[in-house]
Amino acid sequence: MEKKKVAFFCVHNSCRSQIAEALGRYFAGDRYEFYSAGSQTKPEINRDAVRLVKEIYGIDMEKTQHSKTADEIPTPDIAVSMGCEVGCPYIGRAFDDDWGIEDPTGRDDEFFRETISKIEMKIKESFCK
Repeated sequence: MEKKKVAFFCVHNSCRSQIAEALGRYFAGDRYEFYSAGSQTKPEINRDAVRLVKEIYGIDMEKTQHSKTADEIPTPDIAVSMGCEVGCPYIGRAFDDDWGIEDPTGRDDEFFRETISKIEMKIKESFCK
């Protein structure tokens, strides 16, 4: 049976959605295919996100991921907004869920760790049952 495709969306696809893609693969990659995208891209994934996800989980996001727009990923079966303070990317349909997670960009490591922990909890609640 083909795995359902899950995509996480935020504006720049450089931090929260990238973390969610990495943790989705880590915790539930045997059950789902995980992707992330945004309405805009950044030249690289957020440095603090890369550093902390590597430190906490041993995942090197720079080796497996890059910033991309929605047209660069397969059409998802499940679409999750990470929380769009600025405005969510248009994906051609409604989101299945909005996790409402605040962008940690520019914040301290403690806030980043809390954000990563919230994303881990949401991944486990949503995809590891």
